[in-house]
Amino acid sequence: RRCTDVICCVIFIVVILGYIALGVVAWVHGDPRKVVYPTDSYGQFCGQRDTLNENKTILFYFNILKCASPVVLINLQCPTTQLCVSKCPDRFATYIDVQASYRYKPDQWNYFRQFCKPGFNNPRKSVAQVLRDEDCPSMIIPSRPFLKRCFPDFSTKNGVLTVANQTTFKDGRGKTRNVTDLREAANGINNVLDARSVGVKIFEDYAISWYWILIGLFIAMMLSLLFLVLLRFTAGVLFWIFIFGVIGIIGYGIWHCYWEYDHLKGIPGSDLTVYDIGFQTDFKVYLQLRQTWLAFMIILCGVEVIIILMLIFLRNRIRIAIALLKEGSRAIGYIMSTLFYPIVTFLLIAVCISYWAVTAVFLATSGEPVYKVMANQTLCKYANLTCDPETFNTTNVTKLCPGAQCTFAFYGGESLYHKYIFIFQLANAFVFLWLVNFAIALGQCTLAGAFASYYWAYRKPADIPLWPLFSSFGRAIRYHTGSLAFGALILAIVQLIRVILEYLDHKLKGTQNSFTRFLLCCLKCCFWCLEKFLKFINRNAYIMIAIYGKNFCTSAKDAFFLLMRNVVRVAVLDKVTDFLLFLGKILVAGGVGVLAFFFFTQRIPVFAQEVPMLNYYWVPLLTVIVGSYLVAHGFFSVYAMCVDTLFLCFCEDLERNDGSTAKPYFMSASLHRILGKKKLSPKKA
Repeated sequence: RRCTDVICCVIFIVVILGYIALGVVAWVHGDPRKVVYPTDSYGQFCGQRDTLNENKTILFYFNILKCASPVVLINLQCPTTQLCVSKCPDRFATYIDVQASYRYKPDQWNYFRQFCKPGFNNPRKSVAQVLRDEDCPSMIIPSRPFLKRCFPDFSTKNGVLTVANQTTFKDGRGKTRNVTDLREAANGINNVLDARSVGVKIFEDYAISWYWILIGLFIAMMLSLLFLVLLRFTAGVLFWIFIFGVIGIIGYGIWHCYWEYDHLKGIPGSDLTVYDIGFQTDFKVYLQLRQTWLAFMIILCGVEVIIILMLIFLRNRIRIAIALLKEGSRAIGYIMSTLFYPIVTFLLIAVCISYWAVTAVFLATSGEPVYKVMANQTLCKYANLTCDPETFNTTNVTKLCPGAQCTFAFYGGESLYHKYIFIFQLANAFVFLWLVNFAIALGQCTLAGAFASYYWAYRKPADIPLWPLFSSFGRAIRYHTGSLAFGALILAIVQLIRVILEYLDHKLKGTQNSFTRFLLCCLKCCFWCLEKFLKFINRNAYIMIAIYGKNFCTSAKDAFFLLMRNVVRVAVLDKVTDFLLFLGKILVAGGVGVLAFFFFTQRIPVFAQEVPMLNYYWVPLLTVIVGSYLVAHGFFSVYAMCVDTLFLCFCEDLERNDGSTAKPYFMSASLHRILGKKKLSPKKA
C-alpha cells in the first residue's frame, strides 16, 4: 500500500489547523455572557457577578407597548429604555399617581422608584420632563420573568384576556387602555409560557425517571447484542421471528386502538374532533377522543398491509438475503470487536459537535457594544444612527431631538474581523460538516477493511489477521486519510449547499413568488437526491479503498462499475438486507417500547410500586423508544456494513477467479451455492 490523495490530506490537515486557529480567535474575542445575560440600555449585563447589577438579574422594559413582537424583545432591541431589576412589577401603577401621592404614601414611591433609572429620586420633577427623559416608566404592569425578561402576566378568564384579573389599565399618559392593547407587543407570549410550563414538567419527568430510561436502553443494547450473536447460528429463523414479531406488534397496536376506540363510545366529549378542541399542552386530552384512536388504527392498518404485501412479493429474495446475512454473522462472530466500533464514531462526532457549537457561540458574541440614537420623535433625523454614550450629551442631538438617548442596540463592530463574522460562521459550519463526514468515512473504511480481511482469508479463520479491526484502522489513518477526506469534502459541499437553500427558503418564505418557490423546491429536491447518491457511492468507494488501497476516484469508479455489472444482485440482496435489518431495529425498539409502556402506565403488577409519579408518561416512553432505535441502529449498522463489504468482495471474487486450482474462489461454499454458478474447487487444507 501507499499513501493516496496526498494533496487532499495536506489540505485537510491545513484546514484543521485553520479551524483550531479560528476557534482560538473566536474564544479571544467572544463573550458567552452576552448569550447568558440580558443587556440593559447601557450595555451592562444583568446579573453579572462583581457588578452593580449582580442582584439585578431580570431585564425590565419601560414601555412594552413599543415592542412590536417577542422576537424583537428577545433577539434584537425594543425602542424603549431597558433596565436591570431584581424582580418584575407585581401591581398596576402609573408615575402620575405615584408622584401625586409620594408625600403621604412614600412606600408606593419607593416601590415605583426601583423601576426608574439608577440614582433617580426626584419626585418633584415635572411629569412631562420625566417621561421625555425617560427617567421612569409611565406605568408598570404585573409581570413575570421569562428568559430573564419581564413580560405581562397574561391569563385567560372565561375566555377574556386579562392581566392580574383586570381587563383595563392606565397607560400613565392620561388614557385608560384595554389589556388587548398589549397583545401586539406580547404576541405569542402565552403560547411560549405554556410551552415553558410543559418544558418544566418534562424536565421534572426526566429528573425522576432517568434511572428507568437507562435501564430500558440497557435492555435494548442487550437485545441487539443477543440478536447479532444468534444470527450466527439461526439467521433464518431469527429474521422470520423479526418479521412476524413486527407484524404481531403492529397487530397488537391495531387491537389496542380499536379497544380504546370502542371503550370511549358513549363517554361525553369523546366524539369531539381534534379541530374542535384545538391545540392543548396536555396531550392526554387527545387520548380521550375517539377520533385520535381511529386515526392511529387506520395508520397502523396501512403499515400492516404494506409490510404483508412486501413480504408476499419478496419472499424468494428474502431467502437469498438471509443466506448472505448468515455469512455476515460468521464474519462478525470472528471479529466481535467491530460491534463496539460505533462508540468510537459517536465520540468523534460528539467532539466535532461540541467544538462547532462552542465556536459558533463565541463567534456570535464576538462583537463590541454598538449604541444608537433612540428618539421619541419619529421625524428625528438622527434616529437609529450610531452614537458614543460618553460624548452624546455634548452633541446637538439632544437639542434637535428632545428626549433622545444614546442606548445600547446590539453587538457588532467595524473592524475587519467583525465584518467577516458571517463568513467565519459559514466556514465553521462547512468544516464541521467535513469533519463529521470524515469521522463517518473513517468508521466505514475501518469496518470494511476488517470484514474484507475475513473474506479474503483463504482458510477461515486461520488466515484472519490477529487484530483485524485495529489493523484496518491503522491502514485507514496511515495511508488513506486523504482519500477519506476527499470523499467527505464532496459530501460536505453538497450538504452546505442544502443548508444554504434551506436558509434562503426560510428567509424568502414571506416574499417569494410562485416561480421562486418552484425553483427552490426543485433545487432542494435535486441536491437531496445528489446527497443520497454520493453517500451510496462513497460507502462503496471506501470498501474498495479498504480492499485495494487505491485513491478515492479510482475506487469510486471501480465500485460503481462493479455494482452496475451486478445491478440485479445489488437490488435483490443489498436493499432486501437493509429492509430486514430495519425490521430488526423496529422489533427491538417496539419490544422495549411495549415493555416501557406497560411499566410507566403501571400495568405490570410486580413493578407497580416502583413506577415514578410522572406528569406525562409519554416523555420517558418516547425517550426509551427513540433511544432503543438508535442503540439498535448502531449495532445493526455494523452488520449492514459487513453485508455490503462481503457482497462487493463476492462480486470481485467472481470476476477475478474461476474456481480453478490456479484461481480458487475465496468465498465460502454455502455463499457460492446461493449466488454463484460455477463449482468450487476444493481448497487446500
